[in-house]
Amino acid sequence: MPNPHNPTTLAQNAASVLNALPHAVIAVDPHGAIIDANAAAESFFDMSRGMMIRHSLAELLPFGSPLLALVDQVKLRNSAMKEHRVDLGTPRLGPDRMVDIHVAPMGDAGDSIVIVLQERTIADKMDRQLTHRGAARSVSALAAMLAHEIKNPLSGIRGAAQLLETAVSDEDRSLTRLICEETDRIVKLVDRMEAFTDYRPVDRESVNIHVVLDHVKRVAQAGFARNVRFQESYDPSLPHIHANRDQLIQVFLNLVKNAAEALGPDAVDGEIELSTAFRPGVRLRTPGSRTPVSLPLEFCVRDNGHGVPDDIRRHLFDPFVTTKASGTGLGLALVAKIIGDHGGIVECESHPRRTTFRVLMPMFAARDGRSDSDVRQERSKV
Repeated sequence: MPNPHNPTTLAQNAASVLNALPHAVIAVDPHGAIIDANAAAESFFDMSRGMMIRHSLAELLPFGSPLLALVDQVKLRNSAMKEHRVDLGTPRLGPDRMVDIHVAPMGDAGDSIVIVLQERTIADKMDRQLTHRGAARSVSALAAMLAHEIKNPLSGIRGAAQLLETAVSDEDRSLTRLICEETDRIVKLVDRMEAFTDYRPVDRESVNIHVVLDHVKRVAQAGFARNVRFQESYDPSLPHIHANRDQLIQVFLNLVKNAAEALGPDAVDGEIELSTAFRPGVRLRTPGSRTPVSLPLEFCVRDNGHGVPDDIRRHLFDPFVTTKASGTGLGLALVAKIIGDHGGIVECESHPRRTTFRVLMPMFAARDGRSDSDVRQERSKV
């Protein structure tokens, strides 16, 4: 049995603890050269530890990064410091790598510094998802009120306009027809909003997301996206999800339609990419669940359009928020509601020529707790 107080054993235990941490940890010497990094740091910088210790911290960060200035201040004051919501994004690492930073001197290690990077991505996803659910509940209450208080009077207005149409001149008949058309338009808007008030349980089953996406692509290519080039990047081993197939088709038709409209009818290089992947590690506590639910299934709709304006990006899933002149701003709010009802989350990352709508959802599980892959393996043996 190894001696737990042996220096070698202590060092191994310390390394194991560091590698088990979910946050990136980096140690740098007084000159800024990297002297150690844990597994989370390797993942964050997409670089092995062996490769990282051949570089200085400045070589891994964008020019003028706030992290470098924070390290200098810690050296000067010889005390720990924190900074929140710092963007460490680079062309290699990708944009919007938002982190909380903790920098501290290493004490007995001379002027060496230890840096802890906590990514804000997951926390922000949870905050946004709670906001989206709250927005959906607000629309639900508004839709219920509109259905009761508006549709009945509109029916009376339309009936009166039809009666007037028989008694007015040809010149005025266009005005009565306008009244009928506008009342019909408002009724359709209220009907769309009533979708938010439907709390009846939906029938769910084991659904192959690739069948859903292929159906959505065929519908899009036959209509609103006939001039768009589609790319597919699917994980063929992806397990099924426990969902309502029709609602998923509604979700992804909406996302693909938005992508096609962002490209515009005259885009000569318009492209929409549909992708699926397995991303373990994301967990979310959902309403009605006592324990966090794993959301390893990632489905993305990506386009190379002009992107979402900065001023509405954070409110994109709120009701009545739209960039379209004739849009109602209810499509994405309904997407957020449906995905939330399925126990998942939806988010948007937008940059010029690269806008991604990402849906994260749980796997299908049998009533006895077995995963979909386990069930399918057992069936294949029969």
